[in-house]
Amino acid sequence: MLGNFTYCNPTKLYFGKDALDGLNEELPKHGKNVLLVYGGGSIKKNGIYDKVIAILKANGKVIHEDAGVMPNPTSEKLNEGIERAKKAKADLILAVGGGSVCDYAKAVSVSVHCGDDAWDKYFIRFDDVTCDIIPVGCVLTMVGTGSEMNGGSVITNHAQKLKIGHVFGEKVFPKFSVLNPEFTYTLPKYQMISGIYDIMSHILEQYFSGTDDNTSDYIMEGLLRSLIHSANIAVENPTDYEARSNIMWIATWALNTLVAKGKTTDWMVHMLGQAVAAHTDATHGMTLAAVSMPYYRYILPYGTEKFARYAVNVWQVKPEGKTNEQIAREGLVAMEAWMKKIGLVMNITELGAKKEMLDGMIKSTLVMDGGYKVFGEKDIRAVLEASF
Repeated sequence: MLGNFTYCNPTKLYFGKDALDGLNEELPKHGKNVLLVYGGGSIKKNGIYDKVIAILKANGKVIHEDAGVMPNPTSEKLNEGIERAKKAKADLILAVGGGSVCDYAKAVSVSVHCGDDAWDKYFIRFDDVTCDIIPVGCVLTMVGTGSEMNGGSVITNHAQKLKIGHVFGEKVFPKFSVLNPEFTYTLPKYQMISGIYDIMSHILEQYFSGTDDNTSDYIMEGLLRSLIHSANIAVENPTDYEARSNIMWIATWALNTLVAKGKTTDWMVHMLGQAVAAHTDATHGMTLAAVSMPYYRYILPYGTEKFARYAVNVWQVKPEGKTNEQIAREGLVAMEAWMKKIGLVMNITELGAKKEMLDGMIKSTLVMDGGYKVFGEKDIRAVLEASF
């Protein structure tokens, strides 16, 4: 039975080959000072930077740059961005890049005027945003996080060995996002498949919760089937527009808050993966892939019926003559085979994790209570040990 909820998503999307033209519609709505945020410089090599700069200049904007946003944005980088935004007197933060750049831009947007240490306020105390917010717009160059249409932001603190996400309210959602699938073509295969699994994990984190007949579960099964199909094509032909556009659109719907409505949601795979990343700085989607199979096999007995449904409706497992547990386990075997086929990392050892990090990773793992089993330290240890 669906619980009570309110749904609002204020982000305007421009999708397709001409999506960048949407900047000409959005930029006049904001002041003259634009803080252009991007990562390591790949947008300068592939020409996206020049296109964005040309549009900003054509709209009379004063451009201030904040480059060098890393794949796992740090609290130190966040503090640097806050100072850059203050100096620029930014009226708009334009994030050009993947989810990490978008996450970072949102963290900066809520921190410039907060009057407190941003890491402590938002990522330790999880305080609400009560200050003025600098609006954010996104031009997406990598898909996976769904950050282009939600209020989430994940920041890493290396000193504290923590990687933590804060889901801000609708006021922090990007005002607009530009989604051109062609902008993702030059992404290295490793990053592409990492993003693909991040999408899958977002859906599964919401799917594996609850036991009711929930409309969201039917939507998510369709999204998963489409993702698997398009991923198989994209791995073989990265410039297949149909496949890449489908993946981009699925990524947005996977985490734009719609399918979570009426559900408790799990998120323990993310908590485990983020703990691994806090100690290894490994790529986000790969940390999720590396802990997923140990986690799902561990919790399967607590949600067997849902895992069996997943096996049949997503992986086309034939249920005749089998118990729910047999069906469920066959589904995970099919999932694991597909993960290996597209080239995902299947253990945390390959990501740089060492046995001596185990106790630290356990301490870095936040516990969520929306899934089929609420974890204690023993459970976290068992899953992480099985992930090596």
